Amino acid sequence: MNWLDKLERRLGFLTIPGLTRILVGFSALVFGLAWLAPGFTSMLELDPDRIRHGQIWRLVTYIFIPQTLSPLWVLFALWFLWWIGEGLERAWGPFRLTLYFIVGMIGTTAAAFFFGSNFSNSMLIASLFFAFARFYPEEVIYILFILPVRIKWIAWVSAAFLLFGFFANTNAYRASLIMALANYLIFFGPEFVHQARHRQEVSTRRRRFEHQTRSETEPLHKCAVCGATELSDPNLDFRVARDGEEYCVNHLPSAQTAKPL
Repeated sequence: MNWLDKLERRLGFLTIPGLTRILVGFSALVFGLAWLAPGFTSMLELDPDRIRHGQIWRLVTYIFIPQTLSPLWVLFALWFLWWIGEGLERAWGPFRLTLYFIVGMIGTTAAAFFFGSNFSNSMLIASLFFAFARFYPEEVIYILFILPVRIKWIAWVSAAFLLFGFFANTNAYRASLIMALANYLIFFGPEFVHQARHRQEVSTRRRRFEHQTRSETEPLHKCAVCGATELSDPNLDFRVARDGEEYCVNHLPSAQTAKPL
């Protein structure tokens, strides 16, 4: 039983069934309100200063803010969130998905408070997508409803951009990025370490096997004149001459100067 199973036994009552549907529903509601009242989302943003002054609802409401107010893109984003969320709930179960999301919220909030990052819920959604890509790497999505692309390639491209940002930005940004994606690192980090160790062990065994194979194919006898070995001609006999060199019977210096092997 791993640590997630133990947590589920003790904290299973915290499970939020249908978490993705809740996220999509409230996000759609926030989009509608923002469409009717521009600037409405400013009351929901993750703002550490205002949270310190009592606006604690911001600790939760920021997760429902859509990244764009374009109706077409919001529709696509909500469908995509529903799709990956339902996939994760099938793969993990509602408790682990809930725990993963809560850990992501804690990491995002901590990044905002300690480093002033303004990731909002973008990294939270990204962490859900990366988790989905771990479970369903071969799933295909159609870019612009035309170009088929496997989820794993989209994940690799997204990870490449994040990695570039990690090295191109300040230490504060790096720390913020790590904290915001802490849920992914906590849930999948041990698996990465195990896979790396396994690959190293396999590589070590392969090198050992190749070394032993090469040793077994090296000839025991070799003629100092023609270079023939027992591998090139199994019927050859070899002798060591008084000069210490080894010869096949066809190239012995003389019968008196050689001794049988």
